[in-house]
Amino acid sequence: MKIKLKLSLGIGLLFAMIALLTILSILFINRLASDSANVLVSNYNSVNYCRQMMIALNEGITSQEGQLDFKTNLTKQQANITEIGEGDMTEKLVSDFDSLYQSPSDSILHHEVQKDITDIMLLNMQAIQRKSKVAKTTADSSILWVSIAGTLCFLFALIMLFNLPGNVGNPIKELTTSIKEIADENYSERVHFEKHNEFGELASAFNTMAEKLEEYKAGNLEKIMVEKKRIETLINNMNDPIIGLDENQRVLFMNNVALKIAGLDSAGIIGKPVQDIAMKNDLIRMLVQELFDGDSQQKQALLTPLKIYADNKESYFEKEIIPIKIIPTGEKKEKEIGNVILLQNITPYKELDFAKTSFIANVSHELKTPISSIKMSLQLLENEQVGALNTEQQHLLESIKEDAGRLLKITDELLNMTQVESGSIQMNMIPSDAKEIVEYAVNANKSAAEQKQIKLKITVEDNLPKLLADNEKTSWVLTNLISNAIRYSYEYSVIDLNVETKNEKIKFSVTDTGQGIPPQYVDKIFDRYFRIPGTKKEGTGLGLSISKEFIEAQGGQITVKSDLGAGSTFSFSLNHFLSQGK
Repeated sequence: MKIKLKLSLGIGLLFAMIALLTILSILFINRLASDSANVLVSNYNSVNYCRQMMIALNEGITSQEGQLDFKTNLTKQQANITEIGEGDMTEKLVSDFDSLYQSPSDSILHHEVQKDITDIMLLNMQAIQRKSKVAKTTADSSILWVSIAGTLCFLFALIMLFNLPGNVGNPIKELTTSIKEIADENYSERVHFEKHNEFGELASAFNTMAEKLEEYKAGNLEKIMVEKKRIETLINNMNDPIIGLDENQRVLFMNNVALKIAGLDSAGIIGKPVQDIAMKNDLIRMLVQELFDGDSQQKQALLTPLKIYADNKESYFEKEIIPIKIIPTGEKKEKEIGNVILLQNITPYKELDFAKTSFIANVSHELKTPISSIKMSLQLLENEQVGALNTEQQHLLESIKEDAGRLLKITDELLNMTQVESGSIQMNMIPSDAKEIVEYAVNANKSAAEQKQIKLKITVEDNLPKLLADNEKTSWVLTNLISNAIRYSYEYSVIDLNVETKNEKIKFSVTDTGQGIPPQYVDKIFDRYFRIPGTKKEGTGLGLSISKEFIEAQGGQITVKSDLGAGSTFSFSLNHFLSQGK
């Protein structure tokens, strides 16, 4: 039988029995109330009327008050005749009373009236006794049937109490236990419900699911092993070192290249905490230091290429730590389950970069000599002692002079960049005067400013302390910033050059009134070879990059603030010359 049908029948039958019990109770109570009402309304009233008439007769029928009471109760008795023969007795009482009323002193009539009243009372008392027996019988019958119905309801409810929860709860409990087993990957678990009901169908569906999961596990395990072997083969044959760690920082795998450069054996490290390995291996300690070091500066330092001896030479690697995160089934929060440390061998690119830097340095050096000769020749041509030049020749001379100056500046930038890229920047840190640096940079750009009718507004704070700097490179940076400001400013504009003491540093600021820098390019302005897309101004895109390298090499900082359409402010700050450094 289906569980739904069983519940419907059980609850329906219980409801029907409760309804039957209620109907029986109401029926018997109504019958008992009716029998009791018959006794009270009919016979009891007749007895009461007779008693009142007997009192009036005994107190003296001769008085007007006694006669009135007797007649009143006699009239009520005449209207309350309910028993057989009671009417004749009442008529006889009326006749005898009328005779007594005519002869109040007649004792025989007085005695006859008393007898009539007594007979009516006796008749009603017998009726009361008889009806009481009927009411008792009705009450006994009511108690019997209500008790039987109540007992049946109680027994049925008791049976349902003991059977129904178990019939529903036990299969659910068993099914819950089996589901937990399946959740623990015990796919051999089965549920056995013999009954042909909903639980039987549920058990059949559950068992089918468990069988399919068991088959899937068996088949999937083989696939997983094949895929695992394939991935291991792929990782071991990669040319870049790879190290895998679990969520507890234990080594899951380390490919052959990583083992080789670290000088380790896979048999002794798989499954071990990487901290224990790092204590005995400097390379591993350097690779995993970021995972345990919360210092942001240290993490930034670890972003630089690593120099590792590999392939019988010094090699360069870029390290990347890739966190592995998943969202477990049935959950919403992401969980980290490990990390992969990937080292990318950039040695070939470094070698190409070194070759490029060397080539640029050689070419720039070779170009600088003939360009200097050209400029010297131009100076000789400008000398009138050599010979006078006509107007057209003078214009050609000026054009050649500008181009030669531009070429010389480009070669200087390229040479400076080769120093930066090769890491061979040599700083001559000496106490320097900020005013001298400003004068040099202003004089270097004076001619260019006059050509565009641009005014240089110079503000230098009084009593500036000496700064600790490379005078030549700092002058080069300031010259480059002013040159850029002139190049991007409109004619007849003003460029502000401000030097002040701020936060225990000396700050140089150059503010132009040009078109400004688009917000999306502000962070890229100091990148090598970067030029704002669409700009028509000439340049290599190296000046600001070299400036940044020169300033940071002196322990300073260079920044830019720009408002598109309103101009830009380039600033750099350098340290004071400390007294103990004198």
